[in-house]
Amino acid sequence: MTDTPTPSHIETANRKNLALLIQLRWIAVLGQVVTILVVYYGLDIPLPLPPMVTVLGALLALNGLSHFWLRRHLHVSDQALFVALLLDVAALTVQLYFSGGATNPFTALYLMQIALAAVLLNERGAWLIVGVAWAAFIGLIRINQPLAVQPPDSLLKLHIIGMFVCFALGAVLLVIFVTRVTRNLSERDTHLANLKRQAAEEDHIVRLGLLASGAAHELGTPLASVSVILSDWRRMPEIAENREMLQELQEMQAAIRRCKTILRGILLSAGEARGEAPEVTTLHRFLGEIARDWSDGRPSGTLQYHAGSGALGEDVAIVSDQALKQVMTNLLDNAFEVSPGWIRLNAERRGDMLRIEVADLGPGFSATQLENFGKPYHSTKARPGAGLGLFLVVNVIRKLGGTVSAHNRPDGGATVIVELPLAAVKYSEKDRG
Repeated sequence: MTDTPTPSHIETANRKNLALLIQLRWIAVLGQVVTILVVYYGLDIPLPLPPMVTVLGALLALNGLSHFWLRRHLHVSDQALFVALLLDVAALTVQLYFSGGATNPFTALYLMQIALAAVLLNERGAWLIVGVAWAAFIGLIRINQPLAVQPPDSLLKLHIIGMFVCFALGAVLLVIFVTRVTRNLSERDTHLANLKRQAAEEDHIVRLGLLASGAAHELGTPLASVSVILSDWRRMPEIAENREMLQELQEMQAAIRRCKTILRGILLSAGEARGEAPEVTTLHRFLGEIARDWSDGRPSGTLQYHAGSGALGEDVAIVSDQALKQVMTNLLDNAFEVSPGWIRLNAERRGDMLRIEVADLGPGFSATQLENFGKPYHSTKARPGAGLGLFLVVNVIRKLGGTVSAHNRPDGGATVIVELPLAAVKYSEKDRG
């Protein structure tokens, strides 16, 4: 199971930013309509209405098409943002051409387009927008339709008023939209940082898996040799007749068998063990076996296991996942180290989710440990290499689509909570073979 989002988070940020540009274009159309009405009817300044209205219609059509295209496409590239800004610059240039050219105070709106380009586009795209705006402004100086203002001496006053309106409008729009665009980009950068961290963690897990697999192979040979030697010793008359030594040999052989079982589990988790088909069990049996196997060899009554048909609901067939079993064993081992007298294991179903809680009466987690929960080398154990257990737990559960969290209990100790979708382990016909 992979965590790669579809579409990518970069394209998701671009999609949000294109939606903001569409909103900005609606505001621009409304502003142009109001400005044209005020200038034409309020100030009685003649304007070439047919071509200017045509430009407004083209902007409306462009926005409608952009909105429709955005709803049908999940992927929005940097090129799409560049084209959107380029069209906005072109529309502004045409409107300025029909309303005085470079003498129009609303030429300052080019700066807003440049500011948006600097935030939204890469360096090359931003400079291209700057170059287009420069060329458009220079062209408006030489080619335009001048405004016929009567009396002529009122032109300066109108120009100053227009500059103020343009300044106020541009300042408000820049603050609103640049703030929102920056938030989108910040979310994208945060997600990319999380992906990099997750990739580094997964690389760490791969190296740990290779190390564990290699150690399992290396340990297999000496354990087999020790097992053969112990079997030979049992047949020696002087040992066979000594009940105490024979009992100690049996305990040693039991320990050897336990070590071999652990090594087989490591190889199975690493994908190196051979099997004809995945082992199928039931949810109730799987959890019960975890509790029973862990309790073997430990003081009676240490583990309080609470789960049943009432908490787990109807029993379902699942694939016996060795990695998940190792995760639960790891959590119980960690709890036992800080709370050897009492551990509680709760399991229940909540809809389509399986919730497992491991509680202890230990010292609990510090604020720093809770903040860094699941990160490597953050542990309550003051020894080199500590902190990898929970790190592996979190990553295994995350790969299965679940989550791991922890909190301190009000009456002392801590609780680690695993929430896992049942679909991740539920058995289906396609799991055969």
